[in-house]
Amino acid sequence: MSHVLSREKREQVVALGRLGWSLRRIEQATGVRRETAGDYLRGAGIALRRPGGWGRHGPTKAAINPITDSGSQESKPAIEAITDFLARKPSCGPASNCEPYRELIAQELERGRNAIGIWQDLVDSHGFGSGYQSVRRFVSTLRESMAPEARAIIETPPGEECQVDYGTGPMVRDPVTGKYRRTRLFVLTLGYSRKSIRLLNFQSSSRIWAELHEKAFRRLGGTTRIVVLDNLLEGVLKADIYDPQLNPLYRDVLVHYGVTALPCKVRDPDRKGKVESAVAHAQKTPLKGKRFESLEEAQAYLDHWEERWADTRIHGRTKRQVAAMFAEEKPLLQPLPLEPFRYYQYGKRTVHIDGCVEVEAAYYGAPPGWIGRLVDVQWDLMYVRLLDPRTGVLLREHLQQQRGRHRIRDEDRPRRTPVGTLALLTRAHKAGRNIGVLCDTMHERKPEESVRRIQGVLNMAKKYGAAACDAACAAALELRVPEYRFVRRYLERSPQAPLTLRQVDPLIRELVQYRDLIQQRINFEETNHEPDRT
Repeated sequence: MSHVLSREKREQVVALGRLGWSLRRIEQATGVRRETAGDYLRGAGIALRRPGGWGRHGPTKAAINPITDSGSQESKPAIEAITDFLARKPSCGPASNCEPYRELIAQELERGRNAIGIWQDLVDSHGFGSGYQSVRRFVSTLRESMAPEARAIIETPPGEECQVDYGTGPMVRDPVTGKYRRTRLFVLTLGYSRKSIRLLNFQSSSRIWAELHEKAFRRLGGTTRIVVLDNLLEGVLKADIYDPQLNPLYRDVLVHYGVTALPCKVRDPDRKGKVESAVAHAQKTPLKGKRFESLEEAQAYLDHWEERWADTRIHGRTKRQVAAMFAEEKPLLQPLPLEPFRYYQYGKRTVHIDGCVEVEAAYYGAPPGWIGRLVDVQWDLMYVRLLDPRTGVLLREHLQQQRGRHRIRDEDRPRRTPVGTLALLTRAHKAGRNIGVLCDTMHERKPEESVRRIQGVLNMAKKYGAAACDAACAAALELRVPEYRFVRRYLERSPQAPLTLRQVDPLIRELVQYRDLIQQRINFEETNHEPDRT
C-alpha cells in the first residue's frame, strides 16, 4: 500500500483519532500502519499517547495466601482430567467403522467440511467400504464432543458505533403489478444498547441506501460516530482490505451527519455480528411466513413488534432490557444537523472536443486543459458541479441549463480555434463545398456550441452521401437558414435524390416558415441576452 493515503482513508483515520482510538486499534480497524496513521494525526493537530506510557499500570496487589491445609479431613484424590476432546465416549455397542479415520475426519471438520464431502474423500482416497450414514453418525458424535469455536465479543461505549445491513424481508403485494413481491429489510443496530431500527423497502440503490440511514437517524434522535457496514455496492464501490472506496453519495451523507464509515474486511461478517443477529431475529420471529397487502401495513406491524417486544426484551449477552440501555445511550448520541442532506445524482463524463460535458442533454463547460479527460459530475435540480476525480476539488459549478443549450464561462472560452475544431472544418470542406461553407457559418456564429452540430453534419454526409448532404447545405444557404436541423429535415424528406416538382413548393413553404421561426429566436436571444453568471 502506498504511503500516501486516499482522501477517504485519510478522513477515516483522522476521525478515529479524534474519537481517542489508539494507533494499534486504528491499525487493526483500517489496515493503516501505526507510523503512517501517527503522521496524519500529528498533521491534523491530534495529540498522541507518549511512547513511554504504553503498558504502565499501578502496583500489583499482594497475592492471597493459598489454603494448604484442609483441616482434619483427608484430601480426596483429584479427578483425572480429559485432555483429548476427541476421546470417544464409552459405548456398549461395536466400534464405528470410521474409528481408524478419527484424526482425519476431525481435521476435515475443523476446515468446515460437511459429512458427505468427508465420506466421498474417504471412499476415493482410502477405500472406505461403509455407507454415508456411518460417516454422518460419527461426525455427529465428534461435533458433540468438540469445544465450540471462540468468538471475540466487541464492546463499544455508548453512542460510538452502529452497524447496518440488508436482509430478506416478507412478501408484500406490489401496488403496480398486484402480485406478491419479496421486500428488503434494512436494519441499523446500536453497538452498546442493541437498539435496532428496521425498515422495509422494495428496491435498493445508492440514494435509497442513504435515505434509509437518514430515516433511521431521525428515529433514533441522533447519530453515532462510527457506522460499520459490509461491502455491498450501495455503500462501497470498491472492496479492498486496506483502502476501500466508498460510494460518493453515501460518503457525503455520512459527512453531513458527522459519521465515519468503517467497512468490514472482505469475508469478515463477525465484525458486525450484532446487526446480523438483529436481522435473523426479525426474520425468524415477527416476519416468518407473513404476507402483507401493502408496504405501509408491513412497516406498521414491524414497528409495533419493535416497540412491544424487541425493545422490552432482556438481551442475552448484557442481561439487561434493551429500552433501558437505549435510555442511557440516547443522550450521548450526536445531535442531528438543522437541515437535511440535499441529494444529487453523480457520474463520470468525458470532456468533449468543445470543452463541455453532457448532462441530461445540456452542455456545461470545463476548465481549459481537460479535453478528452474524465471528470466526476454531480447534479441536482439547481446546480451542476464538475469535480477532479483524483482529489475531489471543485472545478466548475454551473446553474442548470435547458436541454440542447450550453453554459460556458467567458474565461473558459479559447482565444484561438482549437486544433480539433480546425480538423473538423477541414473535413467539412473536403466533404463538399456547400458543406464547408455551412459549417464555417455555424462556427462563426457560435464557436463552441457549433462543434457538435458540425459533427452531426459530417455524420449525415456519411449516412446519406456527400452529394445529397451538399445539396441540403446549398438549400440551407440559399434560404439563409444555416442550421443543422434544417439540413437534417431536408435529408429526411429526400434522402436519395433531389425533390420532384410536386414536392418542392410545399417544402419551400415549410422551410421558409421554419426560417422565420429561427430568425425570431435569434432576434430574441440577441435582445434578451444575459451573461453567464456561473
